[in-house]
Amino acid sequence: MDNSMLTIAGIQMGCVADPRANLERALELGRVAVERGAKVICFAECFAWPWFPSQVDQSQFAVAEPVPGPLSETIAAFARDHQVVVIAPIFERGDDAAYYNTALVFDADGILLGRYRKNHIPQIQNYQERFYFQPGNQGFPVFHTRYATIGIQISWDMFFPEGSRLLALQGADVIYAPMSASVVASSAKWERAIVGSAVYNGVFVFRVNRIEGEDGLPFYGRSFCVDPNGDFVVEPSGASEGVILAEVDLGWVKTIRDIWPFLQDRRPEIYAGLT
Repeated sequence: MDNSMLTIAGIQMGCVADPRANLERALELGRVAVERGAKVICFAECFAWPWFPSQVDQSQFAVAEPVPGPLSETIAAFARDHQVVVIAPIFERGDDAAYYNTALVFDADGILLGRYRKNHIPQIQNYQERFYFQPGNQGFPVFHTRYATIGIQISWDMFFPEGSRLLALQGADVIYAPMSASVVASSAKWERAIVGSAVYNGVFVFRVNRIEGEDGLPFYGRSFCVDPNGDFVVEPSGASEGVILAEVDLGWVKTIRDIWPFLQDRRPEIYAGLT
């Protein structure tokens, strides 16, 4: 097989009240992805928790996860045992006593490469996120994993093009977009935003959404992967639990960027108004 070809996966699932049970189910699906050839696996936003930000509840802070902690150590062992890169979005209790909507990135040897903390925090119906999460404070890092250079934009971040552009400029081949989108009518808007990001950045974008669980919110799934040309590698899935696999050609990133040189034709000197 061409060494530029890579199978990547998203895990689409709902949640019960018990984070440990959700973690165990996610790893079961992760093993299915590995058996099907996946080398990179991403879970949905805050994948081990029911969607607690739908309402304000002070008691929820007790279930936030430190890093290192039991969840991160379990994910690290899974990555190491299966030689797979894992993106694990969590409810993080930071060392600074603040709380974050975070994605941990483990390389295929189980080493924690780093974390991305969601930068754009919404405060809308069923998303009382500013009560729980501080905005990210670590910029827009890319992660040089064994198999690909990966960037992350968590849910609401995808509606702000600056983040994805910064990831592309740092060499991201794939941007994962784990999310908790629950308004079915918004599905087309998400698709347009993600396809646009893939096109103007010349990058693969993989959206990983959750489905309805015991939290009762209408999370609708429709996870998908789009290529640097804006074409679907995997069409939007339905609302069932499962593993979404995409076979991507990382060489396509350079090919498309050479044909459509959007990044090199930028004029940063005239963009001062963005600040």
